[in-house]
Amino acid sequence: MEGNFKYSNYNIDYAVEKASELSIKNNNNLIMSQQTVTGDCVMVDKPITLLIDGNSLTPKDLSMCGDMSVKLALSKECKEKVNKARKFLEKIVDENKTVYGITTGFGTFSNVQISPKEIEQLQVNLIRSHSTGYGSPLPPPRARMLLALRINVLAKGHSGISLENIEKLIKAFNAFCVSFVPQQGTVGCSGDLCPLAHLALGMLGEGQMWSPRTGWDDAHTVLKANNLEAIKLGPKEGLALINGTQMVTSLGALAVTKAFNLARQADIIAALTLDVLKGTTRAYDFDVHRVRPHRGQGISARRLRALLHSDNNPSEIAESHRNCGKVQDAYTLRCVPQVHGVVHDTISFVHGIIQIEMNSATDNPLIFADREEIISGGNFHGEYPAKALDFLAISVQELAQISERRLERLVNTELSGLPTFLTPNGGLNSGFMTVQLCAASLVSENKVLCHPASADSIPTSCNQEDHVSMGGFSARKALTVVEHVEAVLAMELLAACQAMEFLKPLKSTEPLQKVYELVRTVSPPLENDRYMYPEIQHVIKLIRENKIYEVVEERLIEIRDLEELNPNAMRMNTGSPTGIFM
Repeated sequence: MEGNFKYSNYNIDYAVEKASELSIKNNNNLIMSQQTVTGDCVMVDKPITLLIDGNSLTPKDLSMCGDMSVKLALSKECKEKVNKARKFLEKIVDENKTVYGITTGFGTFSNVQISPKEIEQLQVNLIRSHSTGYGSPLPPPRARMLLALRINVLAKGHSGISLENIEKLIKAFNAFCVSFVPQQGTVGCSGDLCPLAHLALGMLGEGQMWSPRTGWDDAHTVLKANNLEAIKLGPKEGLALINGTQMVTSLGALAVTKAFNLARQADIIAALTLDVLKGTTRAYDFDVHRVRPHRGQGISARRLRALLHSDNNPSEIAESHRNCGKVQDAYTLRCVPQVHGVVHDTISFVHGIIQIEMNSATDNPLIFADREEIISGGNFHGEYPAKALDFLAISVQELAQISERRLERLVNTELSGLPTFLTPNGGLNSGFMTVQLCAASLVSENKVLCHPASADSIPTSCNQEDHVSMGGFSARKALTVVEHVEAVLAMELLAACQAMEFLKPLKSTEPLQKVYELVRTVSPPLENDRYMYPEIQHVIKLIRENKIYEVVEERLIEIRDLEELNPNAMRMNTGSPTGIFM
């Protein structure tokens, strides 16, 4: 049966917003499915099974786990490793050896010996005592991602949990039963103890849980309504459920997946803005970027060439100013590859760290059944994902910062030559005046949110845990910054499309014209002032669902392949807009 399961290559945004339609890329097939919405849960009618092996989960896979369509199953190899580790652990318990967290207390109480008859109560007490989080709960899709990641880590076979209890977790996941997990309360060291304790508490039948069938209710009621059994904890199993970096890493996986999508669409939006502002494409010439060969810069420049190169891909707008005499543009247009490029490289770097963390054993102590040892270590420390996600926030916010400045150029008649605030009847109408204002506010909020949480540390647990990562805050901030950037880019895109109305009957390049037409399916031209909030949300949704990229993807792949075959193919060595040579 396991041979029928496939690892997922899907890339879906599992933010909490409700939607009416979902696109799922299943290898080479695009499946469009109608869905029903229950609370914050999106249910899709075609089930997908991810085979969990503890080593292969990707941020894309985990982001997909917020959706009802996804089920989990354990690989045969995982079952064997889990059973082997559990058998060794039971041997240790039977021999009454002193091992941290199994026959001792926790943290500062590690010198307190626990009697054999109290070992199981110790684990239950651990979950109850550590369920002390604060704030609003994770939305169910994100709580489900957290559960999926904890299952993946337990499946590595270094935690000592029983196969029976892992299978109970999987059954809860597959029924979309998730615990009430407050978003605040972790310092990101000794694992994300508070949120993971809340995650485990529901599975004990205590606290609250959510399912599509019941909504929020007492955990016991939710489990019963879904024909699920509560977990019964044996030696070390409470510790196995809460010791790890899964809160910071699951939110980080969502943040880096969303960041990847928005960053490549930022290149496309910038290309459209440059065209409508009648900028020059000379700065994107192949040789300019060949002599400064940063990977991300080169990727961004190639996308811009693919979308704007007039000799291969004519733009009537560009042709209209081919010999205007302008030699260069402002930095927000000319330096797009350099600014966007480092974001692409940062996202790639962070993605690598998050993926390793997702498939790492972050428990303590760790069980090595092959060598029959249990070792106390520090893999629970969240410094890796915390630092990476602070870096992600600092980098990605630059996309919004440069986007907002391009938006200013679009709405400022002194800079664009277009009507002020892109309205045909200024004064009576305000047009895009406060669209730019809103973008500016989000950019300024991001500047504060980019202060690195991981630069801080505060001792806890009677100074036993005397250095911590603050990774939970790093992850929440990074995700907020990414979502702000999505909004600012949506505002720039709306403004660029509005600018095109004043350049008609001239058209942009074929791929950029497709972007314009896509936006017009959710937002018509602005002739008179109207309520814009819903349209901004619709364009944000296009970005989150990767639709902007999809309409030009064929052209981008074509030019990539062309340049790999012939680097001279896209050199801008003829009179391209603005055509004058420096």
